[in-house]
Amino acid sequence: MKREILINASPRETRVAILEDDQLVELMIDRPDNRRMVGDIYLGKVEAVLPGIQAAFVDIGTEKSAFLHASDLVFPESESDERDDDAEDDETEDDDEANGNGGGRRRRVKAPPIQDLLKRGQDVVVQVSKEPISTKGPRVTAQVSLAGRFLVYMPFASRVGVSRKIGERAERQRLREQMQGVLPADSGGVIVRTVGEDVTQETFKRELNTLMTQWKRIKRKTTFLRAPALVHRETSLTRGLTRDLFSTKVDSLVVDSKQIYNEITEYLKGIAPELIDRVKQYDDQVPIFDKAEIEPEIRDLFKRRCDLPSGGYLIIEQTEALVSVDVNSGRYTGKKDPEKTIFKTNTEAAREVARQLRLRDIGGIIVCDFIDMETKANRDKILQELRTHLTRDRARTKAFAVSELGLIEMTRQRVRASHYQNMTEACPTCGGTGRVFTPESTVRRLERSIKRIAVEGKKDNLVVRLHPDTAMYVLEHERDLARKLEKAVGFGLELRDDPLLKPDEFKLVVKGAERDVTQQYAVA
Repeated sequence: MKREILINASPRETRVAILEDDQLVELMIDRPDNRRMVGDIYLGKVEAVLPGIQAAFVDIGTEKSAFLHASDLVFPESESDERDDDAEDDETEDDDEANGNGGGRRRRVKAPPIQDLLKRGQDVVVQVSKEPISTKGPRVTAQVSLAGRFLVYMPFASRVGVSRKIGERAERQRLREQMQGVLPADSGGVIVRTVGEDVTQETFKRELNTLMTQWKRIKRKTTFLRAPALVHRETSLTRGLTRDLFSTKVDSLVVDSKQIYNEITEYLKGIAPELIDRVKQYDDQVPIFDKAEIEPEIRDLFKRRCDLPSGGYLIIEQTEALVSVDVNSGRYTGKKDPEKTIFKTNTEAAREVARQLRLRDIGGIIVCDFIDMETKANRDKILQELRTHLTRDRARTKAFAVSELGLIEMTRQRVRASHYQNMTEACPTCGGTGRVFTPESTVRRLERSIKRIAVEGKKDNLVVRLHPDTAMYVLEHERDLARKLEKAVGFGLELRDDPLLKPDEFKLVVKGAERDVTQQYAVA
C-alpha cells in the first residue's frame, strides 16, 4: 500500500493529511487557540474527592477541572497497568493478553478507595489522557508515560511490554528479553513500539536513558512550581507525527513550510537518518492540498451524506450520546439478485464507515445500520470486512456482532473532540437541531401568546413583528388573521415584517410605548 503524509502549515494553522493509495484517510489540525493537550503533564491541585463515583476533580489551570478516576491513580500493583504505544495519543499495544481491533485493553487491578489516596487541596502530578469534549473537562491520569521513537517509558510500572502489531511470538519474546537486559531494576516499565522491531539493544538503551532523564527533569520541576501549573508539554503535532508515524512503511512526507521541513530533517538526523531522503519540501505555486485534490474531501467532512462508489450512500449523524450511521442503496439497484445488490452496497459501506471514522476523528459509541441481509453468512462477511478495515485505525476500535435488529454496534477510542465538534458551532437559529418551526406553527404560537394577553385583561394595542417568510405566509394563506384576532381579544394588532428576526421568531411590542412583552407571554 502506498502511504504519504502531507503537511500544510501557516502561522495560524497546521494541517496534516495521511493518504493511503492516494485516498485521504486521516486529517489532523492544530491551531494556537485550540492546541492539542493529550500527553501534557501538569501539577494539579485536588478540588474535590467524590467517593460515590470513585473519582476526583483536579484543577490543572484549564477552564473546567480535570476528571481523575481512582483506577488512574498510582498505587501498589499498578505496574500491571500498561500504557498505550502506537499512536499519536499512545494507543495501547501492551502484551499477549491485549485484545480488540487495532489496540489492546489496559489490564487493571482493583484500586483502593480514592478517599484513602487523595485529599482535597493535595498536589498531584497528572497527564492529560483525553481532551475536553463538549461540556466535559479533560480526563487525566497519574500513571504518567513518556513516548519516544522506539519505546514508551512508564515510571510507575515495572513490566516490559511489546506492541501487538509485532505479530511473531518469537520476535516479541526476543524484544522483551532485549529490553529486560537494559532496563535498570525498580526504574519503571517500558513498551517496545512497532517501529522498534529491528532496533539494536544499544539504541534501546540510549533512548531509555533519554526518557528516564526527561522524567527526572519533570519530577525536579514539580518541586518548585505552585499548582496548578504546566510541567511538561507534549511535542508539537508535526514532531510527534514524525516520531510516531513516519517509518519505512511511509513512502514520502511532503511539507510546504521551510521551517517545519528543517525541524523534521534535523529531528530525523538523530533518530532515523535513513528516512531523510523521503522528506520533501513542497514549493509549487499551487497549494499542496489542492495539488493532491483533497480539499473537496475536507469540505465534505461536515456533510451528513457520504456517497459510495456504486451509487449508495451513508448518512452520518453525531449526537451527544452516540454516532449513528445509516446505509442506503440509493440509485444502485443491481441487476437481478437483490441479496447480491444489498451485499455489494454493504461491503462498500463497511469500508467507507471505517475510513470516515478515521477521517472525521469520530469516537465513542457508534451504531451502524446496514441494509438488512437474509443470510447469516453475508452478515458475518460484512462484519469481517468492517473489522479488517478498522485494523488500519491508530485509535482503539471494537466492532460487536450483528444484533437482533440488524445493527453493528462498535466503539472507537476518543481522546479529543471530532473535527465536526472542533470546527463547527451550533446554529444560533435552530440551536443545533437543524430544524426550525414552520411558518404555520409560528403563527399558531403567536395566536396563543396574544390570547394569553387578553386573558389577563390587557387592552394595549400591539405591533406584531414577524420574519418576512412568516409574514408572507400570513399574507398568502391567512390574510384575515389580524382582523379575526382583534375581534377575539378586543385590542388592535398591526403586523410588520422584520428581517432581523429568526425564521420562527416573533415579537409583541406595545404600540406607542415600544415595550416588548414577548418573553412574558410567548411560552409555547
